[in-house]
Amino acid sequence: MITRFSSGGPWEDKYGYSRVVRAGDLLVTAGCTSTVDGAVIGAGDPAAQARTAFGIALDALAAAGALGEDVIRTRMYVTHPDHADPVASVHGEVFAGVRPAATIVVVAALLHPDHLVEVEIEAYVGGRARTQLI
Repeated sequence: MITRFSSGGPWEDKYGYSRVVRAGDLLVTAGCTSTVDGAVIGAGDPAAQARTAFGIALDALAAAGALGEDVIRTRMYVTHPDHADPVASVHGEVFAGVRPAATIVVVAALLHPDHLVEVEIEAYVGGRARTQLI
């Protein structure tokens, strides 16, 4: 069964996407930036933007039934190579105990000129009792 979750943001209806899609035990987020109520949080600060974007994505996953410990993969898009370290460091803070597969990619630009970071998260809720670090 596939269930779609909306955050109520204006772009979801306009561009035809869902904040989170749950397909059985797998949940995936759309790209999340640091925009809150139409304002970019942390303009000029990739770490602050990453912290906000991860918070938005994790809150959306929680609303769809996933916990932070269920995260299995993250993707981070940054607009400059110098942003990789601060963004990856925030990733390390947020996911230190989870250690999902992670990818960071430098892109030419994001949709808003103040956006330095966009993140995506995938979570799997079927294996909570079986997760461990090896």
